[in-house]
Amino acid sequence: MKHYPKVVAIGGGTGLATLLRGLKYYPVSLSGIVTMTDNGASSGRLSREMGTLPPGDVRKCLAALSSDETLMTKLFEYRFDRGRGLSGHSLGNLLLLALSDLTGDFESAIEACGKILSIKGEVIPSTYDHVSLVAELKNGLQALGEVEIPILGHRFGIKSLSLLPPDAGANPTALRFIESADLILIGPGSLYTSILPNFLIKDLRRSFKKSTAVKYYIANVSTERGETEKFSIEDHVAALREHIGSSRLDGVIVNTKILSSSKSEGNLGSVRNITSEGKTVAGVPVMATDIVDEKNPLHHDHKKLAAAIWQAFISQDT
Repeated sequence: MKHYPKVVAIGGGTGLATLLRGLKYYPVSLSGIVTMTDNGASSGRLSREMGTLPPGDVRKCLAALSSDETLMTKLFEYRFDRGRGLSGHSLGNLLLLALSDLTGDFESAIEACGKILSIKGEVIPSTYDHVSLVAELKNGLQALGEVEIPILGHRFGIKSLSLLPPDAGANPTALRFIESADLILIGPGSLYTSILPNFLIKDLRRSFKKSTAVKYYIANVSTERGETEKFSIEDHVAALREHIGSSRLDGVIVNTKILSSSKSEGNLGSVRNITSEGKTVAGVPVMATDIVDEKNPLHHDHKKLAAAIWQAFISQDT
């Protein structure tokens, strides 16, 4: 049997889904380790009202890995815009909740949804514990949850992150995949609310540090309101290192194409495309290329990003 490189991507939200959507077309054994701290919109409502784990980021990654993004996948991602108690909910979130009841647990529900969508890869929650994300702000106050953190982070700046409970256990499957990986990709995505929460889980951070896999950080193509509004690439890497410790990084994938800045989307400050002119960032080699989505210039292009990763590592390893 042909050995495909084992690629593990760690993150959450739209960024991780974008990465998985691009890489699924390459001959790799692909898995996404997903943050479980989402407390907004449909996920937050279901967690509060039903006591379920937040399904939103898992749902996005399942849809991204669907072997054929046809009507079934569109149906999975469909969000109701009317109906008392139903408006705002994603059908995929409700399906995961129903399957959790039918199969007995969230893990089995993910597996069942994966079969329904014929996904190319694995979607793995970083923890099955109910956790909340806490940010210490630069003014000494705290912000609780993915919804509140960007709002208060915009006003006061984010100093550090922690989890409640602080001793949340890592998903053993996530640890196993990290330990056997050939390549580990961090990001892209919201730095403080999608990427770093995974590394607040002590056993996951420890497994990442011990792993002998090649490790790349995929830097965001733009700053983000409420989290990284004035950040450079160097600031992103510094914040990542602060939370993952002395773990080795083998490269930082950086966008080179500057297309847009925006002052009109939302009310949490202006954002802009960012890049780095240096050959290294904090001693880590920079792999610079055009990976921006020209139609949505504050986000990555999934095809460009996957091709850049393939060029940087996978084609050299096969």
